[in-house]
Amino acid sequence: MFYASAAQHKTRRHGAPAVSRTTIAAAAMMMCAGCVWAQESGPNAGPNAAVAPVLAAADAGPDPAATQPLSDTIQTVLVSTRRRVESAQSVPTPMTVLNDDELEANRVYRAQDLQQLLPSTTINYVHARQMSFAVRGLGNNPASDGLEGSVGLYLDNVYLARPGMAAFDALDIEQLELLRGPQGTLFGKNTTAGVVNISSRKPTHNDESQAELSAGSFGYVQGKLVLNRPVTDDLAARLSVYRTQDDGYIRNRYNGTRVQGGLRQGLRAQALYEPGKDFSLRVIADYNEEDSNNGTLIFYNAGATGKYLAQAALVGGHPVTDPEDRAVALDNGSHVNVHQGGVSAEANWNLANASRITSISAWRTWNFVPHNDDGLDVPVTLNVGQSAKHRQFTQELRWGSSPGAVDTVAGAYYYYQELENNAFTVNGPLADRFNGNPVGAWNDVTSNSPGTLRVNSYALFGQATWHATDRWDLTAGLRGTYEDKRVRVIRYAPVGPTVSGPALTVRNARYGAYDSGPLALHQSSPSALLSAGFKAWDDVLLYASLSHGEKSGGINLQVPGAAGAASLLVGAERANAAELGVKSTLLNRRLQLNANLFATVVHGYQSNAYDPTTRTSYLTNAGDVRTRGIELEALAIPVRTLHIQANVSFNDPRYLAYKNAPCAPEVNAVSCDLSGRDALVNAPRRTANIGARWEHPLDDTWRAYVNGNVSYRSSTYGTLDASKYSRIPAYGLANLSAGVRSNGEHAWDVQLWARNLFDRQYYTSMWNGTFGSYNAVIGTPRTIGATARVDF
Repeated sequence: MFYASAAQHKTRRHGAPAVSRTTIAAAAMMMCAGCVWAQESGPNAGPNAAVAPVLAAADAGPDPAATQPLSDTIQTVLVSTRRRVESAQSVPTPMTVLNDDELEANRVYRAQDLQQLLPSTTINYVHARQMSFAVRGLGNNPASDGLEGSVGLYLDNVYLARPGMAAFDALDIEQLELLRGPQGTLFGKNTTAGVVNISSRKPTHNDESQAELSAGSFGYVQGKLVLNRPVTDDLAARLSVYRTQDDGYIRNRYNGTRVQGGLRQGLRAQALYEPGKDFSLRVIADYNEEDSNNGTLIFYNAGATGKYLAQAALVGGHPVTDPEDRAVALDNGSHVNVHQGGVSAEANWNLANASRITSISAWRTWNFVPHNDDGLDVPVTLNVGQSAKHRQFTQELRWGSSPGAVDTVAGAYYYYQELENNAFTVNGPLADRFNGNPVGAWNDVTSNSPGTLRVNSYALFGQATWHATDRWDLTAGLRGTYEDKRVRVIRYAPVGPTVSGPALTVRNARYGAYDSGPLALHQSSPSALLSAGFKAWDDVLLYASLSHGEKSGGINLQVPGAAGAASLLVGAERANAAELGVKSTLLNRRLQLNANLFATVVHGYQSNAYDPTTRTSYLTNAGDVRTRGIELEALAIPVRTLHIQANVSFNDPRYLAYKNAPCAPEVNAVSCDLSGRDALVNAPRRTANIGARWEHPLDDTWRAYVNGNVSYRSSTYGTLDASKYSRIPAYGLANLSAGVRSNGEHAWDVQLWARNLFDRQYYTSMWNGTFGSYNAVIGTPRTIGATARVDF
């Protein structure tokens, strides 16, 4: 947040002389894929108003702050969310921007840790398939092979259809932006809750090399390498590589090993071709893989009846019953294998009339194979889970007008997806005794249920901003999306010992052959935006907006339970949102205060439910939902060496109407009415994140720094049934790092860090277990380590 541009950021890290006006302007224009120009809304808007502070600094000669990572004033943060480069403070929508220094200083290198920095954000994570992003309480629908997320994820302008595609270590990231509320009129896929937009560093025509090594508690070791080279006058290349390994922080008492750790590694290779000012082509290829035992849930409680513990004792099982032990007892353990990668090509043509055409083509693949234990140290279920093989192709073609009284962006978008999954179960010899079945019904039975999904999505979109006066901007956007989804779900006849009579009946009821036949879902989904921005003063923007977002229906890629085939199809999610906010930069650019009021009503909210009969999660429309509240963000620089950041959100999420909700196990009823209740899954009413960074020069070369962050989340329900036994307690976390860094061509940065400094016991999400019990994802305990980085 503290750097005006990518070019200036690099200059400050190395302590080199300030770059030229031309270099900074070029870097600012390169930030945006498909940018038409760099323009700031409001008074005296012009082709380079957003980067004017940066250009003025360059014209003034060498910047005395160029050798110092921290500035005595708040720097302009450039974004391209409206498909042109502009200051984040001029965009009339709630937005939070994190640069790479903030991510590194807080040791946030995985997506699931972002909620400790971002306002109103919840990230549910078990493993790469069971992962979801939620904003303002909306979007908690993990493990949904037949559904796109309510929060859109984009990496270098490419849509990531599966949230788990973001479950890799942050690699060479330049900037991350969070936009809250429906975002469909400019981004690839229509979303109802928000967008997380991630940008990696582009190749440059400079020789750059950086190596980093980290080591810490629980066998944590991570290495990173970045190489950037100019190939010719027109071509530059960049390679980024990482490898991370840790032993895990949960003890498996069955064999004394540790779980919830493993190996992750990947690379990103890029080439940037710029033969002249009228054309550029950026090609990116990346690959990531994970071989771990992530996905290990701990036993949280036995629910209202305690039947789970009684049945475990019946078969001689010894589950760890105290979640604070951070331990499990698994005879088969857990395992996750993930392979993902892709290729994208982004081409930009600058036309003679100063307009621009952008084409972004991308292909991605994601393969996930799990091995899940039943949570016991005896052979009840040997392996259970759901594998997935995902392929997607996206094509975006966009045109942006030349600068003028009306700025226009229009385009077309195509998305194709094919997905194959398989829900499998491999039972052991104690399955019947544990579940109370007739002998032979489930014992040693294997079941496989494959599903296939094909999606074709087409969209046309456009957005225009009218600079009505030098203070008033009016924006209108519209998007029309048509989607065709086709699916088939099969369950093969179970494989196991031959049985008859009651045992056969019970076996077929749970594992019997099934074929849904071909099913199809066709839907048109409009999205719209109206917003107004008013520059009350040069550094104070007032804004208001109304938006409508729709996300098409989904399909459950698993054999239905008691609800039958009709439950395979899930209806659309429709959101209407209103925003009223202010963005301000005060006290000679030493204080930045942003605040906004929001209200969103969602019809047909898509969420996960649990079927106790089939013991599987499934998608459903959880009635009508309302969220409303206030968000506050602040950045202060009381003195040059101290930067303080904070964000606080207050949310009132509740069901407006949900009359056929699943009941908690302690409620003796077929269905329950949650209407009017504050019972949304993992939607905390209050969140807060406060961070501070202090630096002090030791001599002309070295500087010392300290970085601290505290985050808080209030208590919330962990499952859709709103059971009091699935309540996730409130928790707060503190992270701290301290180190020294040098200036010059061969710069060093050596850091000591501690995450969860006070070793708080906390839980990030909750899951329904067997016989009304609940399992939880336990957060990482205190982790202490060191990192050394060198530029060479």
